[in-house]
Amino acid sequence: MTKYGSFPGARPRRLRTTPAMRRMVAEHRLHPSDLILPAFVREGISEPVPISAMPGVVQHTRDTLRKAAVEAVEAGVAGIMLFGVPEDAKKDAVGTAGTDPDGILQVAIRDVRAEVGDDLVIMSDLCLDEYTDHGHCGVLDADGRVDNDATLERYAEMAQVQADAGVHAVGPSGMMDGQVGVVRDALDQTGHEDVSILAYTAKYSSAFYGPFREAVGSSLKGDRKTYQQDPANLRESLRELALDLDEGADMVMVKPALPYLDVLAKIADSVDVPVAAYQISGEYAMIEAAAEKGWIDRDKAILEALTGIKRAGANMILTYWATEVARGL
Repeated sequence: MTKYGSFPGARPRRLRTTPAMRRMVAEHRLHPSDLILPAFVREGISEPVPISAMPGVVQHTRDTLRKAAVEAVEAGVAGIMLFGVPEDAKKDAVGTAGTDPDGILQVAIRDVRAEVGDDLVIMSDLCLDEYTDHGHCGVLDADGRVDNDATLERYAEMAQVQADAGVHAVGPSGMMDGQVGVVRDALDQTGHEDVSILAYTAKYSSAFYGPFREAVGSSLKGDRKTYQQDPANLRESLRELALDLDEGADMVMVKPALPYLDVLAKIADSVDVPVAAYQISGEYAMIEAAAEKGWIDRDKAILEALTGIKRAGANMILTYWATEVARGL
């Protein structure tokens, strides 16, 4: 009762009185097994190369990648998503290095598998953009447009060599129509029925990918708006979801995470398969930059952002802070 009148007897603040009380009634909790570490491995370097727009993240050598994988296992991280960065001289119009059994990504998969075995779910980016001299996610036609079906043929080859190298899950990320079905068929026809597919179901054409372009040494000319999803569209993501599931996706993903929490929540409510979200390079860079200037509390902001992604429905979160956060948890 106040001098201005009464209010209902329920007082939600009773459940916020102490840290112990707040922990007890928390509806969502982060766990190390929720986290997947994206990692870049670069060909032809002898020392890790820092990524200027992503403080604390590097392009790994083969040796430091193995070490990072071990550290992730020790921290309880569930998986690692590998991205290969070939030498510029090996890039060509069709991304040949992406299907070379001795290409940097395939070598890295074998390295990590030999180092940690099945203690970490080893995932691989299945896309051509790191390996093409034009930087697009597929093969270009005579008019310079990405040829969807010709690109699918290349993805099928990539799936086979990555599976041969020992990957547990492939992540077709190019947003080509039919990519999940073609990759599933390619894996099944080559005796890799146990390799799972993490479908990049809703991958938006986002301004937040900027630092990633540096991380993979992108050669992109133009943009990817003709194949990545329009940020204005939500219903379209549900259409992509239905197609991916029909084609055999084992897990689905939304990328980026924070600008698309509504999409993530909608997809999570619609499926009975695991749902992932990728906290991408720009999301990482914003928090690190603001924290460096003293504008926000870095550690609290990281946990708040990740908890928001979990609350929206993600079972798995790809984040460059995976090992650090897992240790803290």
